[in-house]
Amino acid sequence: MTAPRLLAVSDLHVHHPDNRKLVEELRPGSDGDWLLVAGDVGELTTDIAWALQLLADRFARVVWAPGNHELWTPARDPVRLRGEERYRYLVELCRDLGVLTPEDPYPVWEGARGPVTVAPLFVLYDYTWRPEGATTKEEALRTAYDAGIVCTDEVMLHPDPHPGRDAWCAARVEFTEARLAARPPGLPTVLVNHYPLVREPTWVLTHPEFAQWCGTERTARWHLDYDAAAVVYGHLHIPRLTHHDGVPFMEVSLGYPREWRPRPNPPALPRVIDV
Repeated sequence: MTAPRLLAVSDLHVHHPDNRKLVEELRPGSDGDWLLVAGDVGELTTDIAWALQLLADRFARVVWAPGNHELWTPARDPVRLRGEERYRYLVELCRDLGVLTPEDPYPVWEGARGPVTVAPLFVLYDYTWRPEGATTKEEALRTAYDAGIVCTDEVMLHPDPHPGRDAWCAARVEFTEARLAARPPGLPTVLVNHYPLVREPTWVLTHPEFAQWCGTERTARWHLDYDAAAVVYGHLHIPRLTHHDGVPFMEVSLGYPREWRPRPNPPALPRVIDV
């Protein structure tokens, strides 16, 4: 019998038929496998519910951290909530499905190397990962608009009731730091966030202007401060493994069909977190 594994995936974007088919075919290797889902399951609440229900029915435990796409308010979505209210709606949806969220107690994974605390995070971005030469948020945004590289979040991701996405990010950073500091001592962590916690993974972006929508300087030491055995993230659609201060950072996204189809090997869904 296959030993239980800690698995991770992100950026499923199930509104694409080819991605939806891959998710329909996704199954655990053992009855004890856990699945970490690092955001961007989809945009419509109906698609998000469909995918998380399917995964929760198959895996021993599913842990979800939201991406930016789940937080959009698309015109076609029957749920018209925005910002914080939309996030809270998704948290309750997950709880109804038995899926853990950043608002729930952190579970402990009993791995071959010992137990680790699995911490799903919801931390946005604050425009501090700016393009070269930009010293303010306004300059960074102007550079992106001039280059024609602007994240759809600027139209679709509403920060209500916060005055901006950067203010929402600041509130989430403060909340998350308090939760991580209060976790039971003595165990390493697996930090699961949609965005990379350090900026280095964004250096390979084709359009560096996009990095400002990819994270915040305020999380740069979290992998050290909170004893990370591994960090799991998505968002960039560049699946790979890097190391920062000796800690493995795994980008586990599927991405859009136009991105994964040209790759020489089929998508590795999901990825194994070796802790």
